[in-house]
Amino acid sequence: MTYNDRFIRACRKESVDQLPVWYMRQAGRYDPDYRKIKEKYSLLEICRQPELAAEVTMMPVHKLGVDAAILYSDIMNPVASIGIDFDIVQNIGPVIHNPIRTKADVERLKPIDVDGDLSHVIDTIRILDRELSVPLITFAGAPFTIASYLIEGRPSKNYIRTKEMMYSEPELWHLLMEKLGDMVITYLRAHIAAGGKAFQLFDSWVGALSPYDFQKFVLPTIERIFDSLSDLSQPKIYFPGVSSGELLPVLGNVKADVIGLDWRVSIAEGRRRLGGHYAVQGNLDPLVLTAPQAVIEEYAAAIIDQGLEQPGFIFNLGHGLFPEASLDKLRELTGFIHQYSQQKITALSGQRS
Repeated sequence: MTYNDRFIRACRKESVDQLPVWYMRQAGRYDPDYRKIKEKYSLLEICRQPELAAEVTMMPVHKLGVDAAILYSDIMNPVASIGIDFDIVQNIGPVIHNPIRTKADVERLKPIDVDGDLSHVIDTIRILDRELSVPLITFAGAPFTIASYLIEGRPSKNYIRTKEMMYSEPELWHLLMEKLGDMVITYLRAHIAAGGKAFQLFDSWVGALSPYDFQKFVLPTIERIFDSLSDLSQPKIYFPGVSSGELLPVLGNVKADVIGLDWRVSIAEGRRRLGGHYAVQGNLDPLVLTAPQAVIEEYAAAIIDQGLEQPGFIFNLGHGLFPEASLDKLRELTGFIHQYSQQKITALSGQRS
């Protein structure tokens, strides 16, 4: 079995013959076979069955031809181990039955027990390490994004309770960040030990903060997470989520290898704001996938052209796939990315020689 390492090479800004591509939420409801599985099992029930979770993880690798797999899991999975009672409710998302509102609520959070409570996640990673011919990306939710669910009790549009704690009880907020940071560090280290080949820290909603508030209330914990895992050789990705372009200039001390960009900032501008320190990943608007294939490819080509201006680019979406996305369009897009980028790389190599 030939191992495809394009994704790893791009993370390290090494040369590739064609650009690697994977898609956030690539194992999901756009796939009819996955929808059939979801008729029998909930997301959390799939996660608790390592063989089934591994099968779902591998589906897009086989069907789309992507260059990396991302672990089928949920960012909320580890919080059960620290003492949070939650469900993933259809059409809502995470619903917390014991939300964090007081100092006592934060103090009662336990250290994570990966071996005792999350062995099914580790077993899934081990299966995938044996079976995959592309790198496995594992992931965790970043502390702000997790905290927003724990404090609000469910997904929120304005994060009123979250920001109220930040502004009114900063010591309590930082205690919560410390505990969630410890959780993330332990969880991701266990992933890599089990065979993960890279990890991504999802901070989906941190773009709700101003750069000042991000630097004051969140960035120290992000830097601590990546500092604590800097001894690991595997590539590390930070995705600061949607509407996060204004946060990019302050990320310069984060010891990540790759920064994910959403579609509101171009690849060229994202690189400029990041100071050239990182490989970048992104950033097609997922809803472009509703367009005719020729339009999709026009947008993809523009992103690829910018991505190839410097070493270190991974094609992805600016956020996750949506249920109405077309499996056929995704398969065609993946093939187009590989073919078009290979032609461009070959032409650029000829110009340099």
